Amino acid sequence: MLKRMFVAPDPGRLRLRSATRSVLGIGPAVAVCGLTGHSLPAVITGGLAALLALFTVTDATVRGQAVTTALLPVVGLPVLALAAVLHGEPLARDLAFLAVAGAGVYARRWGPRGHSLGVFAFMTYFVAQFLRSEPAQLPELYSAVLLAVLTSSVVRFGLWCYERRLPPPAVPGLPGGGTGLARATTRQAVQVAVAGAFALAVGQLLSQERWYWAVGAAWWIFVNTTSRGETLVRGFRRVLGTVVGIVAGLAVAVPVHGSVAPTAALVAVCVFGIFYTAAVSYSWMMFFVTVMVSLLYGLLGVLDPSLLALRVAETGVGALGAALAVLFVLPITTHAVNDAWIQQALRCVHRCTAEAAARLAGSPTADPAPRVAELEALLGRVRLSIAPLVHPLSPLRARKARARQVLALLDDCAREVRGLAAVAADPDASHDARLAAACWRVEAAVQALVAPTADRTAAPAAPEAAAERRPARVVLPASAARAPHHPGAEAALHHLHGLERALADLATPLHTSPRAPLNTAQLV
Repeated sequence: MLKRMFVAPDPGRLRLRSATRSVLGIGPAVAVCGLTGHSLPAVITGGLAALLALFTVTDATVRGQAVTTALLPVVGLPVLALAAVLHGEPLARDLAFLAVAGAGVYARRWGPRGHSLGVFAFMTYFVAQFLRSEPAQLPELYSAVLLAVLTSSVVRFGLWCYERRLPPPAVPGLPGGGTGLARATTRQAVQVAVAGAFALAVGQLLSQERWYWAVGAAWWIFVNTTSRGETLVRGFRRVLGTVVGIVAGLAVAVPVHGSVAPTAALVAVCVFGIFYTAAVSYSWMMFFVTVMVSLLYGLLGVLDPSLLALRVAETGVGALGAALAVLFVLPITTHAVNDAWIQQALRCVHRCTAEAAARLAGSPTADPAPRVAELEALLGRVRLSIAPLVHPLSPLRARKARARQVLALLDDCAREVRGLAAVAADPDASHDARLAAACWRVEAAVQALVAPTADRTAAPAAPEAAAERRPARVVLPASAARAPHHPGAEAALHHLHGLERALADLATPLHTSPRAPLNTAQLV
């Protein structure tokens, strides 16, 4: 797990830049709140607001990120007021918490902005429980949130602004339609409400003061997951990261005794770790979150080993609630989610190939590079959705072998597509009529793989049949067929043939029952 964190690829060093910028954004936000006379609870609230503003806002453009950031207080401040007003009314407080949790997940149907606002709303209610906020504290808390978001935004949009050039791939529609309970976000909202109710009830049996940790654990396990398999694996990783983080917290936070300077330095390290590891290891992210929380408890003067042990227990309750909810309440199967993401990736393979072929044919507007980046993002999502099947603790050997084979072949596709795009970028690579034929065969193979389930046993369509269904393409000049074969064209053909082989091999694991033993001899 440690090796994975340090050797995981970081294209463009985005994770490093994000983690560094977050420390530089949250640090000044906390300092401004402290220097303006805010109390410690208000400073912590402001620091959390700055962290969330930098961590959850993932719109594709700088303008979109700025709009979402500006909307965070609009959503968060009323929720903070609701939590403070209901502080002395346990039943109303608990029901409101569950409503905010469900709404926060349901908001994901509106994309990255809905996700960011939903997270901010939930965590605002959560921090009010953590700090036991009351109505008299609201003006100070409001001021801290606004100052912190403004200060972190100066860093993000002024001092250090880099734009994500490619939007994240859209979540594919899952089988069963996209309205009502057939929509994944609606199902997850119901699941979160059920999991939260379980966590709240059992968590309060463990502690009348720290029960909110169970609800928070249950809620965060659902973030960035869709299927029941993803949620179960995330719950396991959350518990693992929390347990390891508690051990580290005892070793780090207790000796510090709440001293401000060393605590601030260690919290900065934890913030960097949270942002740097979030994309590659949920367990490591939870490790740093847990150590940071231990340090904050030290600042508040309430840290002791029994409190950390209680947090482990509450986290376990939250994970159990999430597991029960995804297993028995409107479950979304892992296979359905995997199939949807794999089809998205395969369609992107075809788009990459078509753009590269058009570029080689002389089209001045064709550019495969953005499609290649999109494919990389989609493959990352495929790996996430398949992770439950390839997990070391998975008992489903046949499905594990099939999942690993699919991942390996998709990686082969990506490698060939990257090579093809590199050849197409060469201005000296000439067009060749054989490239169009190879591209047609790739399209036919993709169409056969992404066809509806009932049609997947049929033989792949012939290039001639596929051509009848194709939209208009770039037309190669007649002289291209008589031109001497350019080394660039030969390299492109090599990549296209490799892509054809990988797509043909994918038919075996994708077109057979996921529970049937995999005949590896067919894949050689």
